[in-house]
This record gives sequence, structure tokens and C-alpha cells, in this order.
Amino acid sequence: QVQLVESGGGLVQPGGSLRLSCAASGSIFGINAMGWYRQAPGEQRELVASITSGSRTNYADSVKGRFTISRDNAKNTVYLQMNSLKPEDTAVYYCNFRGATPWRRLDYWGQGTQVTVSS
Repeated sequence: QVQLVESGGGLVQPGGSLRLSCAASGSIFGINAMGWYRQAPGEQRELVASITSGSRTNYADSVKGRFTISRDNAKNTVYLQMNSLKPEDTAVYYCNFRGATPWRRLDYWGQGTQVTVSS
């Protein structure tokens, strides 16, 4: 019954900024990593940024220095601050929560939010 709800996407000019949010609804337990993926038309889905339970972060080379991932464990929410946006950042962005319980491995995905960077 856990669902991830994304928000914050939209149309922005090159050089602009957007902040994506992804919040889990329902009870959640056992998540140890959160991340953001994106998929552009005709391309494979790629990992953009991730953050572990210890707040260790990792970024794709293409977004280093421009994007920042953060999490609020109390709110079961992960954020992606995107600055200095470029047209090549245009894609559908998906959040992802991963972890495990004694019964099963966990892998939850958001519905996706469109980010379009265009002048």
C-alpha cells in the first residue's frame, strides 16, 4: 500500500531551477536508499542521484555541481534540487526507494514527473 507521490516538475528556461519532491504515503519501513532516475525520449532510464540511509550521496557526472539530492526521514521524503538546468536535462524524472524487510526486498517507484528545459 506504499505509494510514492512526486511533484515539482514543469517547464523552465535554460539556467533556471526546479525542486522535485517525492513523498511516500502509507506505512513505510526498511528503506535504506533513495534515488532519482530520468528517462528522455528514445533513451534508457538512467540514475541521476542517490542518497543512502547514512546520507552518502552519488551523482551522475552530467549533473555534478548542479543537482543536489537530500532526504527528510521524518517525512519519508526525498528531494532533488536542480540548478543551472540545461535542455539536455529534459526528461521524465522518477523517484525510487529501496531497502529490505525480514520478509521481502523493497523497490518502490514514483509515477514520474516531466521536466522540460527550453527557451
